[in-house]
Formats: sequence, structure tokens, C-alpha cells
Amino acid sequence: MLILSRKLSEKIMIGEDISVSIIEIRGDQVRIGVDAPKSVKVFREEVFDAIRAENRAAAQSAPVFPEFDFGAEREPL
Repeated sequence: MLILSRKLSEKIMIGEDISVSIIEIRGDQVRIGVDAPKSVKVFREEVFDAIRAENRAAAQSAPVFPEFDFGAEREPL
């Protein structure tokens, strides 16, 4: 992990297209801004983890309409 020190209004560049700016420092909280192309998804870690858990749960769940599960064997009509 790369650890960098920045002051208020300073930026960190990630590649040529992504910048992270220090917007505000208040006590033990730091507000940052991320400027990235729309094709790059940016999430807080806890939101990213929740999305990943939802996707895993959806992939493991049974089909809502089992009669339309075309991958399963079924009796002819």
C-alpha cells in the first residue's frame, strides 16, 4: 500500500484520468473528492462490499419462476 501525505486542496493523481482531492479536514475526518471518468465506478468500501454480497446472494438463489429455468430438466407439457 502506498501511503501519501496531502494538505487541504492538494491532489493525488491515479493514472492520467483519476484525481483525488482533499476537500476538507475537520478533526479526525477528511472529506475527499474523486474526479474520474464515468466509465470508472467509485464506491465507498462498505457500499462496494454490500453490492458484492448482493450479487453473490443473487447468483446463488433459486430462480423466482422455476418453470422458466431453461437450464433445468423438466417434463414435457
